[in-house]
This record gives sequence, C-alpha cells and structure tokens, in this order.
Amino acid sequence: MKKISIAIGFVVALMMSATSICAQTQSREDLVKEIGAKRAELLRLEAAFLSPSEEDRAKYADFLSLPDTGLIRLLPREMYDADVKNENKYKLTLRGGGAYYSFVRLTHEYGYGSDISLYDGWLSTGFAGANYGIMTTLGNTPLENITVDTPAVEFLATHTPPSEEPKARIEQTRWGKGEMIDGTTYGERLRMGVNTTYLVRSVDYDSSDVLVAFRVVRVDTDGSAIILWKLLKTYSVPKLARK
Repeated sequence: MKKISIAIGFVVALMMSATSICAQTQSREDLVKEIGAKRAELLRLEAAFLSPSEEDRAKYADFLSLPDTGLIRLLPREMYDADVKNENKYKLTLRGGGAYYSFVRLTHEYGYGSDISLYDGWLSTGFAGANYGIMTTLGNTPLENITVDTPAVEFLATHTPPSEEPKARIEQTRWGKGEMIDGTTYGERLRMGVNTTYLVRSVDYDSSDVLVAFRVVRVDTDGSAIILWKLLKTYSVPKLARK
C-alpha cells in the first residue's frame, strides 16, 4: 500500500510539473505577444512625437503640394538618443533618437543613409562609414527661390565627390574644419538658425547622391527643429574604391 501511495504521489508530482511547464510556456507566449503589441504602440507614439504639428503642415500646405518637398521635425540628439550619456530619461527606441534624417529614404532612423543631423544646436552632414557631405548657408532665402541655377548653389551642384576612400576621408576632414570659397563658407557642421536656409550635398556611396535645400522654420520648446525641405537634384549613384 505504501508503495502504491508513493507511486501515485510520484505520478501526481509529474502531472503537476507538466502542468506547470505548460502554464509557464503559455505565459511566455503571452508575454511575447504583449511585448510585440507594446512595441508597435511605442513605435506609433514615437512617430507621432516626431511629426510636425498640424499647424505647421497647414501653414506650408502650398509649398508641400509641390513635388520633392517635405516637412520634418529633427530632435536634438543630446536629449533623445539612447547612445548619448546624460541624465535625461526621455530616450527614444528609434536608433539615433530622431536626430537624423535621410531625404532619399525618408526616414529618421540612423544607419540608412542619413543626410543631416542635429546635435547641441549644430546641423551636420557626412557621417561615419560610407557617407560624405558638404553644407553651406543661404541666409534668409525662401526655398521657393532656390534652384540648381541659383548662383549660390553652383559650387555644390557641380562638385564631384572623391571616388577613392583615402581621398574622401581627407576631403571630409577639410570640410569638417570649414572652407571658404569665393566668400562662401562650406563645411560638414554649421550652427542652426531659425528662418535660415541651408544647402547640403550628401553622398552615401553605392547608394545615393543628392542636393537638398532646407530651411529651419521653427524651433520647438525642447530644441527640436521644424524643417521645410526641397530636393534640388539627384545624381547618379557614386562608387567608392576602397583600399
């Protein structure tokens, strides 16, 4: 009788263990589903947080009705990028923290051919990897007045990016220090100003080469920039000879 009781107890223990395992497995499956749902909701919230206001869209509706134009919000990287070490707890899960933008792929996510970024009040181009870029400012010039034939645009419109990696690095360092040509300063980093128009030639080797004019039309309370932009020209995809 004692042996039967032990056997029954053993079977019951096995059944309870199996039930516990099944319950645990099911619970993990539910958790994965919940994580997926919350992640989708988080992405939706971050996209809404990155969007310009409806008032901004309405204000520039006529311009935005033109082809190859757009309106974006660029977040300050020092506040929202998880890779930046500071005490601000409001970090985005989006890589780059909404501080980068690609005019070609129309995405804020860093690592997909970003053309410009915002950090500590500075606008930058030409990032790590196979990116190369030059910027200049056109002052308070309306975007509607800018074309590839505008005299101030000529240098960047006709500039030929280096095709070899060592030369590209050297030239990008040159732009990083700032260079004055015919009275105009070009560089990879310029101070951001409201109601200021900029011109950028951004190259993502083996992927894209574009000339874009953009204007900072407003800066929000958190330091984010509302930017109106216009694609002026798309060039053939440049190749980079790596050594």
